Amino acid sequence: MVLDDLGTSLRDSLGKLSGQSRVTEEDVEEIVKEIQRSLLQADVEVGLVMELSDSIKERALEEDAPGGTSARDHVLSIVYEEMVALVGESMELPLEEQTILLAGLQGSGKTTTSAKMAWWFAKKGLRPAVIQTDTFRPGAYEQAEEMTARAEVDFYGDPDAEDPVEIAREGLEATSDADVHIVDTAGRHALEDDLIDEIEQIEGVVEPDRSLLVLDAAIGQGAKDQASQFEESIGIDGVVITKLDGTAKGGGALTAVDETGSAIAFLGTGEEVRDIERFEPSGFISRLLGMGDLKQLTERVERAMEETQEEDEDWDPEDMMKGEFTLKDMRRQMQAMNNMGPLDQVMDMIPGMGGGLMDELPDDAMDVTQDRMRSFEVIMDSMTENELENPRSIGASQVERIARGSGKDEETVRELLEQHKMMSQTLKQFQGMGQGNMERMMKKMQEGGGGGGGMGGMGPF
Repeated sequence: MVLDDLGTSLRDSLGKLSGQSRVTEEDVEEIVKEIQRSLLQADVEVGLVMELSDSIKERALEEDAPGGTSARDHVLSIVYEEMVALVGESMELPLEEQTILLAGLQGSGKTTTSAKMAWWFAKKGLRPAVIQTDTFRPGAYEQAEEMTARAEVDFYGDPDAEDPVEIAREGLEATSDADVHIVDTAGRHALEDDLIDEIEQIEGVVEPDRSLLVLDAAIGQGAKDQASQFEESIGIDGVVITKLDGTAKGGGALTAVDETGSAIAFLGTGEEVRDIERFEPSGFISRLLGMGDLKQLTERVERAMEETQEEDEDWDPEDMMKGEFTLKDMRRQMQAMNNMGPLDQVMDMIPGMGGGLMDELPDDAMDVTQDRMRSFEVIMDSMTENELENPRSIGASQVERIARGSGKDEETVRELLEQHKMMSQTLKQFQGMGQGNMERMMKKMQEGGGGGGGMGGMGPF
């Protein structure tokens, strides 16, 4: 995740304050230096870094911690509030009819972003359409057509046309039934005059309600000049930061937001059309500092459950809380987890598990977990209906047969059965837990007190 190194270094620095009731100037200097180092390495503009660190230093030394609050929690709260102020507010994006123009350099991820945004609007109950006007980049039309098909949204483009302005005009007419029009424009390798002229002409035709600048998270210090020129040309209302799933630093994109006086609208976190989320500053910084993001986690869980039910209409998740937990239920739960997205992103949303804590695991830990889930699915495909419904009835001879049929070893089959047993026991604990206890547990997690404990029954998941 962007700026992940900051979460790791801050956790180490703040850990030294454990047990202290007050902070010294030396303590604050150390924490501020860690923040400066991480932000500068992440390509955040120097002026912004100094402004942030000065505010944190002043508040940490002058403000008294509220009664009963430790020095560590008080400083963490100050860092959180100042970091939220740094990244700014989320861009307002009403769920209504509108036209959105996407701008950015070639390779920034505009075409992928257009399909992702259309998918997001469709999930909110609107009818979006993507209009592809890029006649410069070979393959732009085909990529847009493929991505919008995966997103299951309307699409307009003309691979034989040469005038992007005319494509934009015809696209609006052809997709007039859509609620939201997302116009993807051509990029170049640099801010050439013809790119600026072209996008200004397209803007004149589509008259967008909002213009969004799409920036690769790895852009670095060049973001400032790019943002400034696009702002001068068409006006920038918001920024979409893409490719946050890699090792990108991300600070340049934050600098661009400050340069244009706009706000972040969306974050792109992967290659699939569903790998997009609305930017929420509080949740973003909360995840960064290892405090989790239960709001985003809840949204992902709800979306994953809906998608899993669409794939299997006979399944009702509430049934798991009533009768026996079968291997069929386990497979559906695994499918739902897969629909939530990469596990490392999900873990960042759980209080106590983010902020670089996952970096302490082996590099391939998440890959191993994904591989185990796939292995378990293959094994379950080799089981009979009765075995899936009654896993406790599976004996040694059946384990041998299932292993042979799935191409997996017997040990992995037994691991699957043991995993099912653990999950079944965990669910029984929830079944015996009253509504009041459930609510208290969730409140405790939101306060950061129940971080990793709730995952105990999930084993390697």
